[in-house]
Amino acid sequence: MNRSMKRSMSKAKQNADGVLNKKLSCFNGLATMAALSLLTLAPLVAQAQVLADAPDWQEMQQVVRAGKQQLQLNIENDSLLLNRDDRFYTSGIHLQKSFAVADQLRQTEYGWRVGQDLYTASDIKLTPAQIPVPDHPYAGWLYGGFFKTSAYATGRSISYGLDFGCLGPCAGGKWTQEQLHHVIKQPQPQGWSTQLKNEFGLMLHAAYAPGRMLPWSGMDLTPAVKGRFGNIMTDVSAQLEWRIGQLNLLPAQDASYGFARAEPKYTAYNATVQGGYFAHQANALHAKRWGGELELGYRWQKNGSGVLVSLVRRANEIEEISNAYGAQNFVKLQFNYALK
Repeated sequence: MNRSMKRSMSKAKQNADGVLNKKLSCFNGLATMAALSLLTLAPLVAQAQVLADAPDWQEMQQVVRAGKQQLQLNIENDSLLLNRDDRFYTSGIHLQKSFAVADQLRQTEYGWRVGQDLYTASDIKLTPAQIPVPDHPYAGWLYGGFFKTSAYATGRSISYGLDFGCLGPCAGGKWTQEQLHHVIKQPQPQGWSTQLKNEFGLMLHAAYAPGRMLPWSGMDLTPAVKGRFGNIMTDVSAQLEWRIGQLNLLPAQDASYGFARAEPKYTAYNATVQGGYFAHQANALHAKRWGGELELGYRWQKNGSGVLVSLVRRANEIEEISNAYGAQNFVKLQFNYALK
């Protein structure tokens, strides 16, 4: 092969390499542009999904008119541990009624709820003069509210709600605990005269789960983020729930499974510790910024009715006391009953 032919072949190869490099460069550029476009569009897609699931007045009327009705009673109490020990978050009683429509892929639920949460010092048998400083203030929070939840078979869900009520003596915490302890034959609380002052409360809340992970059959993991904003509670948390057993893809479906939940939380404001946002409180403390909950339990559900039993470990919520002393355990019982 003569030199001129070699030079021609070498030049042709260089030209081909140049064209290939240009094509690869163009492809890389397009790939980069596509990736940047996806990153740019992802928040818009998420925002579109959130807006699509936002509460709608006409949708609510249709769901209430045609949906299946369910009553839910939720009881949280440290006395259910049978240790005759009331301290800090000592009782929560919540009743809700919901209306839901569902197909194989989605469930839309609207409802209302009422509830009362009670908080006491570390020992309810102590008189006001005997309560140590620092200690959890006595407080009651009585509220009602409305909510919407959209759940999908993929595990994606989003919920919105608004609660409004009263913190302080107007919440009736003293009367509730005294009557309950009279029935179950436990010591009467002595420190309710020191409870936090009255304040009207308003609180927005929302939660979002992007979807579930399915590592094995009969098991799933679902991450979620939650937030509350108002003059009673303002906080944000991240949650991971693990389930194993006969799992339901939508909330109203039959199920029988054990579960574990971890929920670290950042608290910006906690009126049950700091007192009302607009009220000066002499015995107010500082809310601990980082905390959360661990929960271990079991749920059974059939034809929309069912029961949940769990043990909850809540981290210390007060800056002035130690984490070991401030942490607490309580039992959670939930009863669901399908009305139609």
